[in-house]
Amino acid sequence: MNAMARDGLPRAVVPSAFDAEARWYDRLVGANPGYHEHLRLSARRLGVAGPRLLDAGCGTGASTAALLSVAPDARITAFDASREMLTRARAKEWPSSVEFVHTPVEEMTGVEGPFDGILTAYLLRNLTDPTGQLRRLRALLRPGGRIAVHEYSVRDSRRARWIWNAVCAGVIVPLGKVVTGDATLYRHLRRSVLEFDGIGALGRRLADAGFIDIRTETVPGWQRGIVHTVTGTAP
Repeated sequence: MNAMARDGLPRAVVPSAFDAEARWYDRLVGANPGYHEHLRLSARRLGVAGPRLLDAGCGTGASTAALLSVAPDARITAFDASREMLTRARAKEWPSSVEFVHTPVEEMTGVEGPFDGILTAYLLRNLTDPTGQLRRLRALLRPGGRIAVHEYSVRDSRRARWIWNAVCAGVIVPLGKVVTGDATLYRHLRRSVLEFDGIGALGRRLADAGFIDIRTETVPGWQRGIVHTVTGTAP
């Protein structure tokens, strides 16, 4: 049995895995110090003052709330491939300017641009064609529109890999098992992060997708050098 079969999930079944874990998701991420503040930080780094924003891969709405916190007057479209995660998102209190759409990023049915900015959090490493989907997202931006990719990236740093493995082995996987009764999704989280782009490759991926003015920044706390914001502009 190879490592991905043992510790990870085929990307095609990731949405259904999130369906199964949706009822515990907010509780688990709420136990992660800095989780929501880091999303707000990436939303601020997006630096968009325009009226239309897109949250690509919104999950239960934490990233949507982050966008709303920095752009309270914007019209926000948020989509996700997991129906159950969206059910949790929709159950929260939102202004009428926020809409949720059930669609995978590969299709984006019901999502129409142009947008002034896009925030995508913890999405790219779960896609079969990240560069292709970044191109599709870029096509939804107006010229000069911005994207902020909020994502794990540890391959370029031995220190980051060591901390990530230690936190997963000591906290994330055991806690996921205790709370949900099944650690499969959390073992997938560990493996998918280890196998994803280093931060240099992630910046180049945005360039390959046609973005310019690409910048990378990390976040504070134990996630320093592990969670990053990569921003770019549509020409």
